[in-house]
Amino acid sequence: MDLISRAAALFEASIDAKREALPVLCGPIARAAELIVGRLLAGGKVLSCGNGGSAADAQHFASEMLNRFERERPGLPAIALTTDSSTLTSIANDYAFEHVFAKQVRALGQPGDVLLAISTSGSSPNVLAAVAAAHEQDMAVVALSGRDGGRLPGALREGDVEVRVPSDSTARVQEVHLLAIHCLCDLVDAQLLGPGQ
Repeated sequence: MDLISRAAALFEASIDAKREALPVLCGPIARAAELIVGRLLAGGKVLSCGNGGSAADAQHFASEMLNRFERERPGLPAIALTTDSSTLTSIANDYAFEHVFAKQVRALGQPGDVLLAISTSGSSPNVLAAVAAAHEQDMAVVALSGRDGGRLPGALREGDVEVRVPSDSTARVQEVHLLAIHCLCDLVDAQLLGPGQ
């Protein structure tokens, strides 16, 4: 097996996925960034959630908001709902894993906040439950999904934004999700700080 050629093929597949996503996702990403900034300027915050690699993406986004992205600025209020192992395991143990994010959204979310809900399949039960809880709290939702969107599109309301990666490969979807998250961070900063470089 030629490992160098295999690695090169994976690079090419990732590049192709991003090229295919470019004309589809730039509009939704821009709308999502406008939504997030509007809510932040009105005193809201962003809660983020996902499973597995999407949990890492939720944490990545929150860290870029709370600390900084590429430019110096005050921290922005964002909370990853994936990080508190005591909370996650107590909810999963006492209720069900499906509720691990929704219960946190109900406790921490306020009207005017935003939920960043990440699911490569669009059908993660606990992410869908978090979306429903966010709507109960009068929060907006930005959903990062892939494939055909799964059940997420049917769970969204007017004013929510779906960023759906046009790929059936979980790895490619996650790679584009990371780029989308970096785009969101940059576009948030550009709105708050000016275009910069």
